[in-house]
Amino acid sequence: MKEFKYKSMGGLTVEGGRLINDRPNDMTGIAQGVMLKKTIHRAKKISMIADGIELAEMREGIYKM
Repeated sequence: MKEFKYKSMGGLTVEGGRLINDRPNDMTGIAQGVMLKKTIHRAKKISMIADGIELAEMREGIYKM
């Protein structure tokens, strides 16, 4: 049986009736984990800053009384 290779369509090729994915991965699993960790760290920092602002506003209200 003769193998046919068709033109690439965005990283996908057809070889012998099978679709072959030649596209590179966007990110490795390690890179995704690092990005997730950074996102969580940033969310915690934002939460701490928001808590600090809220506490400062409450103290300001108490001192005005």
